[in-house]
Amino acid sequence: MGDLGTRTIGRLVACALIGIVVGLVGTVAHRYRMGDVPAGLVAALLTVAFAGVLARAWAGWSGLLALGAAWVLIVQVLAVPGPGGDTLIAAEPIGYVWVYGGLAAVLAPLLAPRRWFADARPAVANAFGDRPTRIAGSDSATAGPGQ
Repeated sequence: MGDLGTRTIGRLVACALIGIVVGLVGTVAHRYRMGDVPAGLVAALLTVAFAGVLARAWAGWSGLLALGAAWVLIVQVLAVPGPGGDTLIAAEPIGYVWVYGGLAAVLAPLLAPRRWFADARPAVANAFGDRPTRIAGSDSATAGPGQ
């Protein structure tokens, strides 16, 4: 039981650290443009979404909550004007898309079906299209053309 608890706490801490890093890097990069394309914003939002999927697959709902809370915390801290009055997230459309779009990207993995994150693998038919069957007295599942 202790090993499971330690592993879970470690995963939650790791998810929170990933949320901080993704929020920090995304806040700095979201204003980068390639011509007229906001490439930094697109890359930052995709990174947030992928981090959310990783957190949910790795630590479940609690991992996604840890990632999301850390992401929101760091983005909000970085949105506050600094001592010189400079801000990393300007009150402009691109800043609003980063904050609210990032929040939506963090929450998007909540809408994904539970089976996407399940460890169990479905039974697979063999090359003949037969379903796996159990042989009496054996632990292995086999199937053949006539079974």
